[in-house]
Amino acid sequence: MIHSTAIISKKAKLDTGVVIGPYAVIGDEVSIGANTKIGAHCVIEGNTTIGSACEIFSSAVVGSRPQDLKFKGERVFLEIGDNNIIREFCTLNPGTGDGGKTSVGNDNLLMAYSHIAHDCVVGSGCIIANGGTLAGHVTIEDKAVIGGLVAIHQFVRVGLLSIIGGCSKVVQDVPPYSTCDGHPTRVYGLNLIGLRRQKTPKESIKILNQAFKLLFNSGLSVKHAVEKIEKEISPCQELSYLINFAKSSERGLSRSCRTE
Repeated sequence: MIHSTAIISKKAKLDTGVVIGPYAVIGDEVSIGANTKIGAHCVIEGNTTIGSACEIFSSAVVGSRPQDLKFKGERVFLEIGDNNIIREFCTLNPGTGDGGKTSVGNDNLLMAYSHIAHDCVVGSGCIIANGGTLAGHVTIEDKAVIGGLVAIHQFVRVGLLSIIGGCSKVVQDVPPYSTCDGHPTRVYGLNLIGLRRQKTPKESIKILNQAFKLLFNSGLSVKHAVEKIEKEISPCQELSYLINFAKSSERGLSRSCRTE
């Protein structure tokens, strides 16, 4: 299932059932898992590992050297998990610095022209829509949805089960379970549709709603809002995750759409 025009290094490792389309180029240190499909004109290079049952569409460039002026040719890595769909003209770069790594989990959809820069960490079950752009060192937690043409600043974290509207500019951390939009991004409330699709208990949703009101609509600083939440709101698993995320934020949380 390898097209006669594909150029594949003899050192590359291809598992059973791999399909390589016309004019694709596969480099020396590439490893591709079982039943993965590589489309026409794709370039897969560098120290790149791709899991099983992935589908990479035409003209994607995966594993090319990072777009970082500090990069001096060190040994760096890109790891992609299983069941990922990577659409046309996507670009994914490895890490920077000796041993630097970019990683992508499982079951993600990266739509056309999306970009994952050096040292990013993308979880599992995420969607990055057309033209979504991750700068270096960005972390996207599981089941996050990134709208089309969204630009995310270096070192920003996008929390679990959050959703960001199209064309947003993200310069601070996006809280878990939130719906965000804007330039810069603001928090509009809970991602209720996402929470319900994940069968989050109604009581947990109620608790998160109370916490969001204190975090984003009370006028309190994040530190004081968290202290008030811990004192006044009954804990649940989702609330604990939100609190830990807020406490560990280094760039600060995106603020409420009501905050000026």
